[in-house]
Amino acid sequence: MFQNKQLFDNVNQCKSCKRPLPKDYAQDLCPRCQEIQLFHNVKDYIRSNDVNEYEVADHFNIPLRQVKEWIREGRIEYKETFAQNSIAGMHCQRCGAPVSFGALCPKCLKLYNGNKGYDVSRSDANKNDNKMRYIDK
Repeated sequence: MFQNKQLFDNVNQCKSCKRPLPKDYAQDLCPRCQEIQLFHNVKDYIRSNDVNEYEVADHFNIPLRQVKEWIREGRIEYKETFAQNSIAGMHCQRCGAPVSFGALCPKCLKLYNGNKGYDVSRSDANKNDNKMRYIDK
């Protein structure tokens, strides 16, 4: 199949995605798969512990900006929006209100979605619970 098989003799493969890795690469997983694995570990940690973004960053020895990026992407969030105790530096890109995840506050998100019946509010049961959680999609 390949005429010059020697090119592939100096290459390892990622154990997860089978991408080629240099022979001297020290890890079993490529950088992308390492990040995916890290996120899954963070997700499991958040599910089993009541933690905030600082505790997650400290526990996994990762930059706080990485955790905040996952919050901005909407992959993890606080269990309830809480204006007084919002995440430092996380504000709605439209109106500037504090947000617990994503780039828009629930009010602006509802406007952005054109009031199509999306309910971005949370139940009253978790109203005072300002710990993080993983978003199941």
